[in-house]
Amino acid sequence: TPDRVRALPDDGKRYETVHGELLVTPAPTSRHQFVVGELFRALADYCDATRVGRAYMSPADVSLSPDSLVQPDVFVVPMRDPDIGWTRTGRPLLAAEVLSPGTARADRFTKRLHYQRAGVPMYWIVDAEACEVEVWLQDAIAPVIERVALTWSPGGNGEPLRLPLERLFR
Repeated sequence: TPDRVRALPDDGKRYETVHGELLVTPAPTSRHQFVVGELFRALADYCDATRVGRAYMSPADVSLSPDSLVQPDVFVVPMRDPDIGWTRTGRPLLAAEVLSPGTARADRFTKRLHYQRAGVPMYWIVDAEACEVEVWLQDAIAPVIERVALTWSPGGNGEPLRLPLERLFR
């Protein structure tokens, strides 16, 4: 349960649970963190300019159901009072995970299905080794593979974010 996960020791690993399945992730590599940082910076700048939401990065507990607690690498939630707490921020508008050797299965299957079922409109799986991003929409049965740039336009209003992948993978 999320309460049992929160009670686990702080040992440098990331603990998450999705419908009773415990996901344990070792500390990330420097490349992983660089890509997370670049992705966060692009999303935060876009959110600041458009006011569509707020960008955050892990560690941050997000509970989309009573039996889940996940920590997306980067995510955007609707604009709200920043002090209301993670459990009340609302469903993310976007969640993104940067693959690590130990996270690929959970990111591609367990967490992807969880985000889709919870109604997250878009989920990005960033593969820094392959220099590509799997773009999953909420109702998709297969991803769109992006190798040049990511485009995101929440709600279809205003100028979309266009993020060249060379920025993430340099």
